[in-house]
Parts: sequence; structure tokens; C-alpha cells
Amino acid sequence: MASFKTVMKSGHPPTLFAAFLYFDFCFAIWVLNGAMGPFITETFKLSPAQTGFMISLPIMAGAIMRFPLGVLAQYIGRKNAAITEMGLIIAAMAFGFFLVDTFDEVLAMGVLLGIAGASFGVALSLGSGWFPPRHKGLAMGIAGAGNSGTVLAVLFAPPLAQAYGWQAVYGFAGLVMVIPLVVMIVFAQEPPDREHQSFRQHVACLFEKDGWAFSLVYIITFGGFIGLSNFLPTFFYEQFAVTKIEAGRLTMLAAIMGSGIRILGGYFADRVGGVLVLTVVLLAAIASFLLLTSAPSLALTTILFMLCFAALGAGNGALFQLVPLRWPTNTAVAGSMIGEVGALGGAILPNVMGLSKQYTGSFAIGFVGYAAFAGLVLGCLYLWQRRWVGRWIGPRGKVLEPAPAAPAPAGRLEPAPV
Repeated sequence: MASFKTVMKSGHPPTLFAAFLYFDFCFAIWVLNGAMGPFITETFKLSPAQTGFMISLPIMAGAIMRFPLGVLAQYIGRKNAAITEMGLIIAAMAFGFFLVDTFDEVLAMGVLLGIAGASFGVALSLGSGWFPPRHKGLAMGIAGAGNSGTVLAVLFAPPLAQAYGWQAVYGFAGLVMVIPLVVMIVFAQEPPDREHQSFRQHVACLFEKDGWAFSLVYIITFGGFIGLSNFLPTFFYEQFAVTKIEAGRLTMLAAIMGSGIRILGGYFADRVGGVLVLTVVLLAAIASFLLLTSAPSLALTTILFMLCFAALGAGNGALFQLVPLRWPTNTAVAGSMIGEVGALGGAILPNVMGLSKQYTGSFAIGFVGYAAFAGLVLGCLYLWQRRWVGRWIGPRGKVLEPAPAAPAPAGRLEPAPV
């Protein structure tokens, strides 16, 4: 089993770190409205359904922008695409700081926050592009651990909003975005794994069944992570009447689990196979969602969310161990497409939760619906992997080893070189 030091020597750690930091800060900005949900809801006296829609809008916008950014990255390079995106984010944060005063403007700001959510496929492909296939799961897990940006958002946004007003948080976010921008410019190097392909070849994954199969799994793992990350501050605030800052801290506990375990998900997927890890993950997620329907105590609810986020985070890492094995030459495009559909699934979750609370007085229907969908996807995964094994992955989703060369027949002499 390769050590961490050996894995790092096989690639380019400065690029991996730059990709992680880029994704981390982008993720934090992407979920800002969710982290400040209780403040915005109180300011504009929003209904649960309006709150759910407001929280889901950045998720939807980010999902839609992911695939175009992934395609752009194939033409101008992933490093250049990341730099371009971060420049646009800084401009968007200036708009939020100076011009957002009404609920309609909050919704417009939600669309602009989606620019940050587009970073996913580019960050993971950039970070893992220098690493060989046998270590890509861990490299993608490290880059993908940038979803720990949720922790930054829920830890710092509520206190800053309390002290300076929630509009000021956009200004602070724009200033700190300069940090990953400088790191990307100075330390990152474009990986050598990019092939010059036609636009038709780049978007071929859109028309392949495997791409949509991966996307359905990602609706559960990443969709659940991003949807719940955005909605939990509002959930804790309304369900248990905690303060806005306490709601952010409770969300942070769950987000830390989901972010840290993502690395382990990629690591164990390299070792035992991504399909096996995903199977365990989906079973754990189903159990967590169903247990949450009983509306347990605050302490037990927090623990269940931590376990749920750990499962979802491991699933994110495991799935993206498989992506570069299936699409080795255009991982950024495939990853962006899968991330786009998965994030759209996450945008549904806050809306379902808000509507469930508004019309039934409980969040239980949202949890039951997501558990049922996860069960359906788990059954499909069992059928899909039977077709995948031997074609592009080994047993349980491990790297498919090349078949050994057949030995020469006994007694046959090879001609001597001339």
C-alpha cells in the first residue's frame, strides 16, 4: 500500500493544493445565502417556501454553469479557467456589497453566487491531473475536500452578519477571494493530461448512459451534501429555536464530517473499489434519512446529520475515483456534467423541505422522499456495476489491471535478431 508521501511524489502537490484552496473558497461563497438564511428570512419576512427557493437558487445556478466552465477549461486550460472564474466572483461580490437591498436583488445575487459553484469539475480535474490512475481517487478526494468551504461559510458568515449586516458579508468574501487567486497564479501548473479533441468529443459523455448513471448517484451524495449544507442553518433555527449563530455552528459540525471523510472515500475507493464504497455509503445515507424523520432531540439530530454527512462525503470521494477511470482524457468535462446534475438534485432538496414544512408542519416528507430515491439508485448501482466490471473497472470498482502477456509456447525458439 503506497504511503501518502509516495502518492504526493507521483504528482504535483503545489497544483493539488492550489486546486483545493480554489475549490474551498469558491464553495464557501457558493453557500453564503444558505449560511445567512435566517438573517435574510428575518429581514424580508419570508415564508418557508420562499426561504427554500432563495437557498436553492445559487445551487441551481452553479449547477447550470458547471458544464460550460468544464468545456471552456478543455480549450483554455483548467488553470486559466479557474483564474477567469475567480475574477468574475470578485466582481459579483462587489455587486452584492454595494447594490443588494431588496429580496429580488437577493435572488439576483443568488444567480451570481452560482458562478462560484461552477468550480467543481475544473478544480478536481486540475488537482488530480498530475497523478497516475492508481492514485487519482486520493488526489480527487483531497481537491474535493474543498467542499469544507461550507465550514468557513457557516462559521464566519453568521457572526459577521450579526456584527456588520448580512450585505457586508459579500464584501468580506470578495476580499478573501484574492488569496486563492494569487495562489493559483503563482503555484499551479497546467497538468499534461489534456488532449486536443473536437467539441463533439468533449461533450460525448452527455450522450452516454454511464454519465447519467453517475449523475443519479451524485444527486444522492453531492446533492444531499450541498442541499442540506444550505438548508441546515434554517432547519436548526426553525426546528429547535436556537440562535442564528448556534444554527451555523451546528451545521459546521456536520459539514466538517462530510468534507474530511471525502478524502477517505477517495482513499478507500482506490484500495477496495469505488462501487463497494458507494454501496456502503448509500445504505448509511438511507438509514440516516429515515431516522431523521422521527424529529429526535437536538443532540441526536446533530449526531445523525454528522453521520449522514460522513456517508455523503465518502460517496463523493468514491464516485470521483471512478470518473477518471471511465473518462481519462476529458475528466473535467465529464466531472462538470456529473456535478451539474448532482447539484441540480441538491437544489431540489431545500425546496422540498420548505414546501414540506409549509404544508405539513414537518420536514419528514423531505427526508422520506430522499431516502426512497437513494434506495432506487442503490438497486440501479447493483445492475450497472455488472456491466462495468471487466470493461473499464476491476472487481468492486478498482483500477482494471492490464491482462498479462501470454507466454510463448514451450519448446518454441524465438528467431535471433539480425
